Amino acid sequence: MNLKDLYRLVSEGEGQQLEFKLKSNHPHKIVREMVAFANSDGGKLLVGVADNKEIIGLKYADEDEYVLEKEMLKSIQPPLNYEIERVRLEDGKEVLVFNIPTGENRPYSVVNPENIEAKKVYVRVADKSIQASKEIKEILKGFTKGKSLRFAYGEKETLLMKYLGENKYVTVEQFSELANIARKNASRTLILLVLTHVLGFHPKEGGDQFYML
Repeated sequence: MNLKDLYRLVSEGEGQQLEFKLKSNHPHKIVREMVAFANSDGGKLLVGVADNKEIIGLKYADEDEYVLEKEMLKSIQPPLNYEIERVRLEDGKEVLVFNIPTGENRPYSVVNPENIEAKKVYVRVADKSIQASKEIKEILKGFTKGKSLRFAYGEKETLLMKYLGENKYVTVEQFSELANIARKNASRTLILLVLTHVLGFHPKEGGDQFYML
């Protein structure tokens, strides 16, 4: 990436596949964005760029790169695949560009080094990284396994298809109430329908949305 490419990219603003960080302060929070990219559509994380699109650059880019790579090794499981580019500005400062593809071993988690069982999975939604629900984590696991799945088309599936024929989306809670089944069963059914490519999904903090493909 050259300087012209950097200015063009920054002009687009933060979004589904682009995040700005001014510096490597709070590296444990920054790795959340990296994990979210790997669990979603991939993306670029630029270090040395402000939220308002001002390209400040890093005076000591080596230090910022070291801090972030150290945090990635310590806090991300499984290990993340990524590439780093550096773009030199006219004043000699540099911008770090972390290129993170969609991961092959999803879901990726941010772990607490003091309690490795405390794992949190993040996904990217527009210009934000949000914590994934139980359903999204299971869907990501299913995508990674790539197994051939089938489902039985019964009464609850018939109710669901009719509902989605009249509404844009359904949540787990709505489906549970609609079909008069336990939330656990509603969750399992929606996950299976996503993995069999019948439904799509939008992760949301207030409740994931499932829709007809």
